[in-house]
Amino acid sequence: MQEALALARSAGEMREVPIGAVALHEGFIVGRGANRRESARDPTAHAELLALQEAARTLGRWRLSGVTLIATLEPCAMCAGAMVLARIDRLVYGASDPKAGAAGSLMDLTQDPRLNHRFPVERGLLGDACGELLKDFFRARRG
Repeated sequence: MQEALALARSAGEMREVPIGAVALHEGFIVGRGANRRESARDPTAHAELLALQEAARTLGRWRLSGVTLIATLEPCAMCAGAMVLARIDRLVYGASDPKAGAAGSLMDLTQDPRLNHRFPVERGLLGDACGELLKDFFRARRG
């Protein structure tokens, strides 16, 4: 989570919403992502998707079994859906997102029995630090 927080901080320094994610496989980071929606002008440039994409390139496969994704914020529906499709083994996130979270807050795509894959979720790892980073960012934006 420390690496994901560092990525989130770097995103915030670039005036992006400070969210970071890392993908782990067999104890090694195989993918990293920091929010890039503004700089890439891409609505899909979420930290989690970027980390999954890099992990797929690194591992040379789209099925990401054996991968744990660690994110500073609870994933949205798009990102949680991508995790299901990628068939990751586990998700760990810091701060919950009651407005858009799709891993237990607003909805839970990670456990939906209608989908073809489910995986365990660990919630709240360094949640206070992850949440404060976001709160500070939005406080500063509002002036």
